[in-house]
Amino acid sequence: MAQRGTGFWLLQGPGWLLLLYLIYIYAQGIPALDYDLGVAMGTQEPAARITEVGAAFWWGFAFGDLVTYMPLLAAGLIGHAAGRAWGRTALAAVVAARDAAGWSLAGERAYWIALPPIALWAAWGLWRLAREG
Repeated sequence: MAQRGTGFWLLQGPGWLLLLYLIYIYAQGIPALDYDLGVAMGTQEPAARITEVGAAFWWGFAFGDLVTYMPLLAAGLIGHAAGRAWGRTALAAVVAARDAAGWSLAGERAYWIALPPIALWAAWGLWRLAREG
């Protein structure tokens, strides 16, 4: 097995934490399967507050994360850990999967807390992956 330095663990550790965050804490994975459970957990707004169309939009967003972003992130982390070139490519694709059409958020504070460290980690990760290749 190849020697795994600090850079490897600085990419892998936060990557797996981000995946768990998306599934359980930010809870995009759970509402994709059961939107009402997401409402009960407090991670999604009830349809009575944001209308049925708003609920359908957020469910679609969560489902999109579940079937594209989360598997791509997991595959990238696994591929990177295995030393495969496709792992680096998948991780780079995850970083580029942003800039969806805008919408207004009722509470932006959680995003301002979570996203800057994720963006810094992603930028550093791209730099690190480019150096590995």
